[in-house]
Amino acid sequence: MSRSGIKALCLVSGGLDSALAARLMQEQNIDIIALYFVNPFGSCGEREEGAPPRRVAESLGVDLMAVPFEPDYLDVISHPCHGYGSNVNPCIDCRIYMLRQARKIMDGLGASFVVTGEVVGQRPMSQKLNAMRCIEKASTLEGYLVRPLSAQLLSPTIPEEKGWIRREELLAISGRSRKDLMRLARDKGLTGYASPGGGCLLTDPRFAEKMRDTMSHNELTENAVSLLKVGRHFRLPLGSKLVIGRNEAENESLAGLATEQDTLLDTVSDPGPIAVLQGGRASEEEELAARMVARYSDGKSSSVVTVSIGSPEGVRTLDVEPMNPQEVGSLMI
Repeated sequence: MSRSGIKALCLVSGGLDSALAARLMQEQNIDIIALYFVNPFGSCGEREEGAPPRRVAESLGVDLMAVPFEPDYLDVISHPCHGYGSNVNPCIDCRIYMLRQARKIMDGLGASFVVTGEVVGQRPMSQKLNAMRCIEKASTLEGYLVRPLSAQLLSPTIPEEKGWIRREELLAISGRSRKDLMRLARDKGLTGYASPGGGCLLTDPRFAEKMRDTMSHNELTENAVSLLKVGRHFRLPLGSKLVIGRNEAENESLAGLATEQDTLLDTVSDPGPIAVLQGGRASEEEELAARMVARYSDGKSSSVVTVSIGSPEGVRTLDVEPMNPQEVGSLMI
Protein backbone atom coordinates (compact mmCIF):
# COMPACT_ATOMS: atom_id res chain seq x y z
CA MET A 1 0.00 0.00 0.00
CA SER A 2 1.28 3.46 -0.88
CA ARG A 3 1.69 6.23 1.68
CA SER A 4 -1.64 7.79 0.63
CA GLY A 5 -3.62 4.63 1.37
CA ILE A 6 -5.63 5.23 -1.84
CA LYS A 7 -5.93 2.49 -4.45
CA ALA A 8 -6.81 3.03 -8.11
CA LEU A 9 -7.68 0.51 -10.79
CA CYS A 10 -5.59 1.35 -13.87
CA LEU A 11 -6.65 -0.07 -17.23
CA VAL A 12 -3.53 -1.03 -19.18
CA SER A 13 -3.57 -2.12 -22.81
CA GLY A 14 0.11 -2.74 -23.34
CA GLY A 15 0.43 0.60 -25.10
CA LEU A 16 2.16 3.86 -24.25
CA ASP A 17 -0.81 5.95 -23.09
CA SER A 18 -2.15 3.68 -20.38
CA ALA A 19 1.37 2.96 -19.09
CA LEU A 20 2.08 6.67 -18.74
CA ALA A 21 -1.29 7.32 -17.04
CA ALA A 22 -0.50 4.63 -14.47
CA ARG A 23 2.96 6.10 -13.84
CA LEU A 24 1.47 9.55 -13.21
CA MET A 25 -0.71 8.00 -10.51
CA GLN A 26 2.27 6.26 -8.92
CA GLU A 27 4.06 9.61 -8.77
CA GLN A 28 1.18 10.87 -6.65
CA ASN A 29 1.59 7.95 -4.24
CA ILE A 30 -1.50 6.14 -5.48
CA ASP A 31 -1.36 2.37 -5.13
CA ILE A 32 -2.26 1.10 -8.59
CA ILE A 33 -3.84 -2.19 -9.64
CA ALA A 34 -3.04 -2.90 -13.30
CA LEU A 35 -6.02 -4.42 -15.12
CA TYR A 36 -5.87 -5.80 -18.66
CA PHE A 37 -9.08 -6.81 -20.40
CA VAL A 38 -8.56 -9.77 -22.72
CA ASN A 39 -10.42 -8.57 -25.80
CA PRO A 40 -10.93 -11.35 -28.39
CA PHE A 41 -10.40 -8.73 -31.10
CA GLY A 42 -7.29 -7.16 -29.57
CA SER A 43 -3.71 -7.43 -30.75
CA CYS A 44 -1.87 -7.79 -27.43
CA GLY A 45 -2.10 -11.37 -26.15
CA GLU A 46 -1.48 -11.33 -22.41
CA ARG A 47 -0.75 -15.06 -22.41
CA GLU A 48 2.19 -14.74 -24.77
CA GLU A 49 5.57 -14.60 -23.12
CA GLY A 50 6.83 -11.01 -23.02
CA ALA A 51 3.50 -9.64 -24.25
CA PRO A 52 3.20 -5.84 -23.95
CA PRO A 53 0.66 -5.75 -21.07
CA ARG A 54 2.90 -7.90 -18.90
CA ARG A 55 6.01 -5.95 -19.86
CA VAL A 56 4.27 -2.70 -18.99
CA ALA A 57 3.20 -4.08 -15.60
CA GLU A 58 6.79 -5.15 -14.93
CA SER A 59 8.02 -1.67 -15.86
CA LEU A 60 5.52 -0.21 -13.37
CA GLY A 61 6.61 -2.71 -10.73
CA VAL A 62 3.15 -4.22 -10.26
CA ASP A 63 1.38 -7.48 -11.03
CA LEU A 64 -1.02 -7.69 -13.96
CA MET A 65 -4.64 -8.73 -13.51
CA ALA A 66 -5.87 -10.20 -16.82
CA VAL A 67 -9.65 -10.51 -17.09
CA PRO A 68 -11.43 -11.91 -20.16
CA PHE A 69 -14.53 -10.26 -21.53
CA GLU A 70 -17.75 -12.12 -20.77
CA PRO A 71 -19.65 -13.86 -23.62
CA ASP A 72 -22.25 -11.07 -23.57
CA TYR A 73 -19.60 -8.82 -25.13
CA LEU A 74 -20.57 -10.31 -28.49
CA ASP A 75 -23.98 -8.65 -28.11
CA VAL A 76 -22.18 -5.30 -27.93
CA ILE A 77 -20.42 -6.11 -31.21
CA SER A 78 -23.54 -7.21 -33.06
CA HIS A 79 -25.98 -4.60 -31.67
CA PRO A 80 -24.09 -1.43 -30.70
CA CYS A 81 -26.29 1.39 -29.39
CA HIS A 82 -23.89 4.06 -30.69
CA GLY A 83 -23.13 2.46 -34.04
CA TYR A 84 -19.91 1.48 -35.75
CA GLY A 85 -16.83 3.35 -36.84
CA SER A 86 -15.41 3.02 -40.34
CA ASN A 87 -15.63 -0.80 -40.21
CA VAL A 88 -17.38 -2.94 -37.56
CA ASN A 89 -15.76 -1.24 -34.58
CA PRO A 90 -18.35 -0.17 -31.97
CA CYS A 91 -15.76 1.88 -30.10
CA ILE A 92 -18.11 3.86 -27.86
CA ASP A 93 -20.18 0.84 -26.82
CA CYS A 94 -17.03 -1.21 -26.31
CA ARG A 95 -15.57 1.45 -24.04
CA ILE A 96 -18.78 1.67 -22.01
CA TYR A 97 -18.85 -2.11 -21.63
CA MET A 98 -15.23 -2.20 -20.50
CA LEU A 99 -15.66 0.56 -17.93
CA ARG A 100 -18.81 -1.02 -16.50
CA GLN A 101 -16.82 -4.19 -15.96
CA ALA A 102 -14.03 -2.11 -14.42
CA ARG A 103 -16.53 -0.51 -12.00
CA LYS A 104 -17.53 -3.96 -10.69
CA ILE A 105 -13.89 -4.95 -10.26
CA MET A 106 -13.04 -1.62 -8.61
CA ASP A 107 -15.77 -2.10 -6.04
CA GLY A 108 -14.76 -5.70 -5.40
CA LEU A 109 -11.13 -4.76 -4.77
CA GLY A 110 -11.86 -1.72 -2.64
CA ALA A 111 -10.25 0.69 -5.09
CA SER A 112 -11.36 4.33 -5.04
CA PHE A 113 -11.39 5.22 -8.74
CA VAL A 114 -10.53 4.05 -12.26
CA VAL A 115 -7.69 5.41 -14.42
CA THR A 116 -7.37 5.19 -18.21
CA GLY A 117 -4.85 6.45 -20.75
CA GLU A 118 -7.39 8.21 -22.97
CA VAL A 119 -6.28 11.38 -24.75
CA VAL A 120 -8.74 13.97 -26.05
CA GLY A 121 -8.89 13.83 -29.84
CA GLN A 122 -6.54 10.88 -30.26
CA ARG A 123 -9.16 8.45 -31.61
CA PRO A 124 -11.81 9.68 -34.02
CA MET A 125 -14.81 7.90 -32.50
CA SER A 126 -14.39 7.30 -28.77
CA GLN A 127 -12.04 10.11 -27.72
CA LYS A 128 -13.83 13.21 -28.89
CA LEU A 129 -14.92 15.36 -25.95
CA ASN A 130 -18.62 14.66 -26.37
CA ALA A 131 -18.01 10.93 -26.74
CA MET A 132 -15.80 10.86 -23.65
CA ARG A 133 -18.53 12.57 -21.61
CA CYS A 134 -21.13 10.13 -22.94
CA ILE A 135 -18.93 7.14 -22.11
CA GLU A 136 -18.25 8.33 -18.57
CA LYS A 137 -21.94 8.93 -17.84
CA ALA A 138 -23.02 5.53 -19.23
CA SER A 139 -20.21 3.65 -17.50
CA THR A 140 -21.52 4.18 -13.92
CA LEU A 141 -18.14 5.80 -13.17
CA GLU A 142 -19.22 9.43 -13.44
CA GLY A 143 -16.84 11.48 -11.30
CA TYR A 144 -14.64 8.48 -10.57
CA LEU A 145 -13.00 8.10 -14.00
CA VAL A 146 -9.59 9.80 -14.14
CA ARG A 147 -7.85 10.43 -17.47
CA PRO A 148 -4.50 11.84 -16.33
CA LEU A 149 -3.09 12.62 -19.80
CA SER A 150 -5.90 15.06 -20.63
CA ALA A 151 -7.27 15.80 -17.16
CA GLN A 152 -6.72 19.55 -17.33
CA LEU A 153 -8.89 19.69 -20.45
CA LEU A 154 -11.74 17.92 -18.64
CA SER A 155 -13.91 18.72 -15.63
CA PRO A 156 -12.36 18.00 -12.22
CA THR A 157 -13.09 14.52 -10.92
CA ILE A 158 -14.06 13.51 -7.40
CA PRO A 159 -10.52 12.20 -6.62
CA GLU A 160 -9.20 15.67 -7.54
CA GLU A 161 -11.87 17.48 -5.53
CA LYS A 162 -11.22 15.30 -2.48
CA GLY A 163 -7.48 15.92 -2.72
CA TRP A 164 -6.56 12.28 -3.39
CA ILE A 165 -4.67 13.44 -6.48
CA ARG A 166 -3.27 16.85 -7.41
CA ARG A 167 -4.83 18.29 -10.58
CA GLU A 168 -1.86 20.59 -11.24
CA GLU A 169 0.37 17.53 -11.75
CA LEU A 170 -1.93 16.05 -14.37
CA LEU A 171 -1.56 16.83 -18.09
CA ALA A 172 -3.41 18.70 -20.84
CA ILE A 173 -2.44 16.64 -23.89
CA SER A 174 -4.71 16.42 -26.94
CA GLY A 175 -4.49 15.26 -30.53
CA ARG A 176 -2.92 12.29 -32.26
CA SER A 177 0.79 13.09 -31.96
CA ARG A 178 2.68 10.87 -29.55
CA LYS A 179 6.00 12.69 -29.48
CA ASP A 180 5.38 14.36 -26.11
CA LEU A 181 4.08 11.11 -24.66
CA MET A 182 7.12 9.15 -25.82
CA ARG A 183 9.46 11.76 -24.37
CA LEU A 184 7.63 11.64 -21.04
CA ALA A 185 7.78 7.84 -21.01
CA ARG A 186 11.54 7.94 -21.48
CA ASP A 187 11.91 10.52 -18.72
CA LYS A 188 9.85 8.37 -16.36
CA GLY A 189 11.70 5.14 -17.10
CA LEU A 190 8.81 3.35 -18.78
CA THR A 191 9.66 0.49 -21.11
CA GLY A 192 7.99 -2.52 -22.68
CA TYR A 193 5.00 -0.79 -24.21
CA ALA A 194 3.88 -1.72 -27.71
CA SER A 195 4.63 0.67 -30.56
CA PRO A 196 1.68 2.49 -32.14
CA GLY A 197 0.09 0.70 -35.07
CA GLY A 198 -1.54 -2.32 -33.42
CA GLY A 199 -5.08 -2.21 -32.24
CA CYS A 200 -8.49 -3.74 -32.69
CA LEU A 201 -9.12 -6.24 -35.47
CA LEU A 202 -12.60 -4.80 -35.91
CA THR A 203 -11.02 -1.71 -37.49
CA ASP A 204 -9.28 -3.82 -40.15
CA PRO A 205 -11.24 -3.80 -43.44
CA ARG A 206 -10.51 -7.43 -44.36
CA PHE A 207 -11.38 -8.75 -40.92
CA ALA A 208 -14.47 -6.53 -40.85
CA GLU A 209 -15.71 -8.13 -44.08
CA LYS A 210 -15.52 -11.57 -42.51
CA MET A 211 -17.26 -10.28 -39.37
CA ARG A 212 -20.14 -8.83 -41.42
CA ASP A 213 -20.58 -12.16 -43.17
CA THR A 214 -20.56 -14.03 -39.85
CA MET A 215 -23.11 -11.69 -38.27
CA SER A 216 -25.38 -11.73 -41.32
CA HIS A 217 -25.61 -15.54 -41.00
CA ASN A 218 -26.24 -15.37 -37.21
CA GLU A 219 -23.04 -17.32 -36.54
CA LEU A 220 -21.33 -15.02 -34.04
CA THR A 221 -20.00 -17.15 -31.17
CA GLU A 222 -16.71 -17.29 -29.27
CA ASN A 223 -15.61 -20.22 -31.43
CA ALA A 224 -16.56 -18.32 -34.59
CA VAL A 225 -14.42 -15.36 -33.49
CA SER A 226 -11.43 -17.68 -33.03
CA LEU A 227 -12.01 -19.11 -36.51
CA LEU A 228 -12.14 -15.63 -38.03
CA LYS A 229 -8.49 -15.11 -37.11
CA VAL A 230 -7.33 -18.19 -39.02
CA GLY A 231 -7.17 -19.20 -42.68
CA ARG A 232 -9.00 -18.30 -45.90
CA HIS A 233 -12.77 -17.94 -45.54
CA PHE A 234 -15.40 -18.92 -48.10
CA ARG A 235 -19.19 -18.87 -48.22
CA LEU A 236 -20.57 -21.73 -50.33
CA PRO A 237 -23.71 -21.47 -52.52
CA LEU A 238 -26.06 -23.25 -50.10
CA GLY A 239 -24.84 -21.22 -47.11
CA SER A 240 -22.18 -23.46 -45.54
CA LYS A 241 -18.88 -21.87 -44.50
CA LEU A 242 -15.45 -23.23 -45.37
CA VAL A 243 -12.19 -22.18 -43.70
CA ILE A 244 -8.95 -23.40 -45.30
CA GLY A 245 -5.57 -23.24 -43.53
CA ARG A 246 -2.72 -21.32 -45.14
CA ASN A 247 0.21 -22.95 -43.36
CA GLU A 248 1.08 -25.65 -40.86
CA ALA A 249 0.34 -23.47 -37.83
CA GLU A 250 -3.11 -22.59 -39.16
CA ASN A 251 -3.78 -26.24 -40.00
CA GLU A 252 -3.11 -27.14 -36.36
CA SER A 253 -5.34 -24.30 -35.16
CA LEU A 254 -8.21 -25.36 -37.40
CA ALA A 255 -7.98 -28.96 -36.25
CA GLY A 256 -8.25 -27.74 -32.66
CA LEU A 257 -11.14 -25.36 -33.34
CA ALA A 258 -13.32 -27.85 -35.23
CA THR A 259 -16.35 -28.98 -33.21
CA GLU A 260 -18.12 -32.33 -33.29
CA GLN A 261 -20.72 -30.84 -35.63
CA ASP A 262 -18.13 -29.65 -38.16
CA THR A 263 -16.67 -31.49 -41.13
CA LEU A 264 -12.87 -31.69 -41.25
CA LEU A 265 -11.19 -32.04 -44.65
CA ASP A 266 -7.60 -33.03 -45.38
CA THR A 267 -5.78 -34.08 -48.53
CA VAL A 268 -4.56 -37.69 -48.71
CA SER A 269 -2.84 -38.11 -52.06
CA ASP A 270 -0.90 -34.82 -51.94
CA PRO A 271 0.35 -32.52 -49.16
CA GLY A 272 -2.18 -29.81 -48.58
CA PRO A 273 -4.21 -27.77 -46.11
CA ILE A 274 -6.71 -28.74 -43.46
CA ALA A 275 -10.15 -27.17 -43.75
CA VAL A 276 -13.25 -26.85 -41.57
CA LEU A 277 -16.69 -26.98 -43.20
CA GLN A 278 -19.63 -25.88 -41.08
CA GLY A 279 -23.27 -25.02 -41.54
CA GLY A 280 -26.67 -26.59 -41.91
CA ARG A 281 -26.07 -27.60 -45.54
CA ALA A 282 -22.45 -28.73 -45.10
CA SER A 283 -23.10 -32.38 -46.02
CA GLU A 284 -24.57 -31.30 -49.37
CA GLU A 285 -21.51 -29.20 -50.13
CA GLU A 286 -18.75 -31.63 -49.13
CA GLU A 287 -17.68 -32.37 -52.70
CA LEU A 288 -17.50 -28.68 -53.55
CA ALA A 289 -15.44 -28.07 -50.40
CA ALA A 290 -13.15 -31.00 -51.24
CA ARG A 291 -12.48 -29.51 -54.70
CA MET A 292 -11.58 -26.21 -53.07
CA VAL A 293 -9.20 -27.86 -50.61
CA ALA A 294 -7.59 -29.74 -53.51
CA ARG A 295 -7.04 -26.41 -55.25
CA TYR A 296 -4.74 -25.32 -52.41
CA SER A 297 -2.84 -28.63 -52.24
CA ASP A 298 0.39 -29.59 -53.97
CA GLY A 299 -1.81 -31.56 -56.41
CA LYS A 300 -3.66 -28.48 -57.68
CA SER A 301 -2.40 -29.15 -61.22
CA SER A 302 -3.39 -32.82 -61.14
CA SER A 303 -6.58 -34.18 -62.63
CA VAL A 304 -7.55 -35.93 -59.38
CA VAL A 305 -6.75 -35.34 -55.70
CA THR A 306 -7.93 -37.62 -52.89
CA VAL A 307 -9.44 -35.77 -49.94
CA SER A 308 -10.36 -37.18 -46.53
CA ILE A 309 -13.71 -36.01 -45.18
CA GLY A 310 -14.39 -36.48 -41.48
CA SER A 311 -17.99 -35.62 -40.60
CA PRO A 312 -20.37 -36.48 -37.75
CA GLU A 313 -21.41 -39.51 -39.86
CA GLY A 314 -17.85 -40.88 -40.08
CA VAL A 315 -14.74 -40.62 -42.25
CA ARG A 316 -14.59 -41.24 -45.99
CA THR A 317 -12.37 -40.31 -48.92
CA LEU A 318 -13.36 -38.59 -52.11
CA ASP A 319 -11.49 -38.31 -55.41
CA VAL A 320 -12.08 -34.83 -56.84
CA GLU A 321 -10.84 -32.53 -59.56
CA PRO A 322 -9.25 -29.37 -58.10
CA MET A 323 -11.42 -26.30 -58.58
CA ASN A 324 -10.15 -23.61 -60.94
CA PRO A 325 -8.78 -20.39 -59.35
CA GLN A 326 -11.56 -18.14 -60.72
CA GLU A 327 -14.33 -20.23 -59.16
CA VAL A 328 -12.50 -20.42 -55.83
CA GLY A 329 -11.98 -16.67 -55.85
CA SER A 330 -15.68 -16.02 -56.48
CA LEU A 331 -16.57 -17.80 -53.21
CA MET A 332 -13.98 -16.09 -51.00
CA ILE A 333 -15.29 -13.72 -48.34
